Amino acid sequence: MTCCGKKKFTRQQLFTLSAIGSVHFALSICVSLQAPFYPKEAERKNASSTEYGFVFGIYELVSFVSSPILGHYIDVIGAKTLLSSGIVIAAISSVAFGMLELINDHLTFIVLSFVVRGIEALGSSAAVTSAFAITASVFPENVATTFATLEIFYGVGYIAGPTIGGALYSHGGFILPFTVMGCILLVDGLFVFFALPPLQKGISQPKAKVTELFKVPIVFMDSMAIMATSICMGFYSATLERHIREYELSEVTVGLIFVISGGVYACTAPIIGRICDKKVNPKIMILIGNCVVITSVLLVGPARFTSLTKSLEIVIAGLVLEGLGMAFILVSSFVDAIRSAVAGGFPDGIATYGLISGLWAASFSLGDFIGPSVGGVLTQKVGFPDGSLFIAGVHIVVFVLMSVFVFRSGNRKRKVGNMELNLSTIQTSMEKDQNLNPVSVISETDQIKKISESYGSVANGKYIQK
Repeated sequence: MTCCGKKKFTRQQLFTLSAIGSVHFALSICVSLQAPFYPKEAERKNASSTEYGFVFGIYELVSFVSSPILGHYIDVIGAKTLLSSGIVIAAISSVAFGMLELINDHLTFIVLSFVVRGIEALGSSAAVTSAFAITASVFPENVATTFATLEIFYGVGYIAGPTIGGALYSHGGFILPFTVMGCILLVDGLFVFFALPPLQKGISQPKAKVTELFKVPIVFMDSMAIMATSICMGFYSATLERHIREYELSEVTVGLIFVISGGVYACTAPIIGRICDKKVNPKIMILIGNCVVITSVLLVGPARFTSLTKSLEIVIAGLVLEGLGMAFILVSSFVDAIRSAVAGGFPDGIATYGLISGLWAASFSLGDFIGPSVGGVLTQKVGFPDGSLFIAGVHIVVFVLMSVFVFRSGNRKRKVGNMELNLSTIQTSMEKDQNLNPVSVISETDQIKKISESYGSVANGKYIQK
C-alpha cells in the first residue's frame, strides 16, 4: 500500500490505522444512533421538542468547547491514555443513557439526559482529539491521507448509526441500542490500549493559533459555510422524525430515511473533491451547494409558498438534494480554506492543514449545536415547514456574502490582468531602449501576481508575517 508515491505503510502502521479507525466508527455510531427514536421516547416523558432539541445539541457544544482544551493538555495527560480513557467514558455514558428509560419523571429525565450526553461528548472529544494526534505521530509523512481515512470511518459510522439504532430499538426497546454500542465501544477501547505501540512524547503542535486564520477573511467565510451546513444536519436530526411520524413508518425505515442525505454525501463527496483538485474555483462550488441546500429545505418542509403538498416522496427528494449540497459545501470549503490560508501567508504544510482541520471541526460542532437547539424551539413554536426556513435563511446569508467575495475577486483579477498587460507593454518598450533596465518592472509584475493570488487575506493581499 502506498500513498501518493511515498513509501509503503508498515504492518504496524496499517494495524494502528485500522485500530483507530474502528474507534472512530464506533464513536460515530454512538453519536447518531438515537435520532430515529429518542424524540418519541422523550415525548413519552412529556418533554417538548425544545427540550430534546437541546439534548441533541449539548453534545456538539461540549465538543466545541472541550476539544481545544484537551488538545492543549495532550502532552501532559499522554495521547494513548487520553484515547483509552475517553473511549471508556463514552462507552459507560452510552450505557447510562439507555438506562434513562427507567426514569419516569419529566424533569429528572431531561436533566440527566443533558448530563449524561455531555459526559459522553467529553469522552468522545478526548478520544477523537488524541486519535488525530496519534495519527500525526505514527504517520508523519501521510497525515492528509490518514486523516481522510479516519473521516471515512467516522462518516460511514455516522450514516449507519440511525439504521442500527432503529433496528436495535425495534427489537429491544430504548435500552438495547445504547447498551450494545456501549459494550462494543468499551471492548474496542481496551483492545486499542493494548494494541497501540508505545508513542513518543511531545507530539508537536502548530505554533500558530486558530484565531490567526481569521486574519484571512475568506477563511472565516468558509467556516460560516461549514457551520451553515451542520446547522441543517443538526436541525433534521432533532426534528425530522417528528415531521415524518404521520406516515407511521417502522423504526428501521425511519433510520433508513436518516441515512439518505449521508449516503448521497458519501457517494458524491469524492467526485466534488476531484473537481476541486482540477483547480475549479471552490467558492463557486460553495455557491452551488448553498443553492442546492436551499432548494432541499423548500422541499422537505415543504415551504408554504411553494404550493407543494407534503408527501414522503418529496421529503426523500429534499434529503437527496441536502446530501448533494453537503458534498458541494463541506468538501469545497475545506479546500478553499487551505488555499486561502496559504495564499494569505500561512505555510503550505502540516501545521496549516492541522489548523484548518481544527477550525473545520469546531465550525461543524458549533453548527451541529445550533441546529437541533434552534430546530427544537422553532418546531414547537411555528411548526416544521416554517421553522425549517431558518436553515434556508442561514444559507442565503452565506450565499450573498460568498457572492460578494467571488465578484470582488473577479474584478480584482481583471484589473490585475490589465495592469500586467500595460506593464508588459512598457517592458517591451524599455527593452528596445538599451539605456533602461526592465528588472524593476518585472519585479513589480511579480508583486502584483502575489497580491492577486492572496486576495481575500488581510488588507486584500498582505502576507501575514510569521
